[in-house]
Amino acid sequence: MEKKDFEAWLDNISIAFLSLTDLQKNETLDHLISLSGAVQLRHLSNNLEILLKRDFLKLLPLELSFYLLKWLDPQTLLTCCLVSKQWNKVISACTEVWQTACKNLGWQIDDSVQDPLHWKKVYLKAILRMKQLKDHEAFETSSLIGHSARVYALYYKDGLLCTGSDDLSAKLWDVSTGQCIYGIQTHTCAAVKFDEQKLVTGSFDNTVACWEWSSGAKTQHFRGHTGAVFSVDYNDELDILVSGSADFTVKVWALSTGTCLNTLTGHTEWVTKVVLQKCKVKSLMHSPGDYILLSADKYEIKIWPIGREINCRCLRTLSVSEDRSISLQPRLHFDGKYIVCSSALGLYQWDFASYDILRVIKLPDFSNVSLLGFGEIFALLFDNRYLYIMDLRTEKLISRWPLPEYRKSKRGSSFLAGEMSWLNGLNGQNDTGLVFATSMPDHSIHLVLWKEHG
Repeated sequence: MEKKDFEAWLDNISIAFLSLTDLQKNETLDHLISLSGAVQLRHLSNNLEILLKRDFLKLLPLELSFYLLKWLDPQTLLTCCLVSKQWNKVISACTEVWQTACKNLGWQIDDSVQDPLHWKKVYLKAILRMKQLKDHEAFETSSLIGHSARVYALYYKDGLLCTGSDDLSAKLWDVSTGQCIYGIQTHTCAAVKFDEQKLVTGSFDNTVACWEWSSGAKTQHFRGHTGAVFSVDYNDELDILVSGSADFTVKVWALSTGTCLNTLTGHTEWVTKVVLQKCKVKSLMHSPGDYILLSADKYEIKIWPIGREINCRCLRTLSVSEDRSISLQPRLHFDGKYIVCSSALGLYQWDFASYDILRVIKLPDFSNVSLLGFGEIFALLFDNRYLYIMDLRTEKLISRWPLPEYRKSKRGSSFLAGEMSWLNGLNGQNDTGLVFATSMPDHSIHLVLWKEHG
């Protein structure tokens, strides 16, 4: 058939086809298909794919594509990334989707990062770390060996761990290498705190002492307590040292001279914890920037202003039971905004602005679980058998790690948390270093450390 005749025939057929009903059109197509050979069927197949399969991510505006993608879960999105390079490019650049997914996993979000492909990479890293936590594969263990008697006091800061022992020595260790940096002769240590130049120790001999790391010399001796000193804290800016003792008192000292500035009374049990911290909230009793002293015994937490007046009055006393039927465990968290302490009933969180109890987190058999660290997203807990991580948003335990038979202590100084920043949200850089340390019956120190990312 000539081209001109064919085009005229095709126009007539098209007009007739358009006048048919849908059923008649289908029957016509079926008949034509039955008359077609392999060449025609291949042509039909290729063109049907183009006509029927529309790539909406390629055709839609990017903003509309991002809106649709927000309704899919991250695992489905990862599967969709395999469809084509174009899909992978669009989905990977959907920042809001991946940031939300990271937040849901307990990851910190840095809004200053401009790279549109950054957050999918972060999510993949986050999902791996959270799987390791769930599968009990996120940590590894190590030991520090060097003391010849019971290790009672531990303090951790910036990758360094200080240990105080009944062998009348204190040692400073580099956790990453396991090497002892300093070892100095001291008295028996019940509590330690250090910085680059000095070490402050509270002792079972009822005194507090300050030592120089480089020479091992005792630079100051604080005498006045009539019972063992279980906790110390200090601030160089204020030139103040505070100590809590088995004589039921808290003493405030001039750090540089050793002079006792104040003796705070009111506790009726051993004072097992003192914390010196800058306030971050405003209330009728304090303002942001004020230094606050917290002291805790078996039943009460007392809040004091830091001043040099002799008759310093307690601002407030916190407890979980008026009749003292419920005791507090000797682990206290205070970040300037919230006070957190564990008891046989669970974790208690107080708002420091109002002193109201914000919440009580309860777990089965909580009487044996103690607090190690508390953040905005996670809490670190432990009992006689395991180290636990709790997601504070759901109040569910998301991971645990077995612990050896460590040396038990009623006053709680022989175990501590390591790096704490990850409790406010992981970020891919802060899940390194020390997680937990405890003294062992053989006088070694058992360390639990973050395992490097796979």
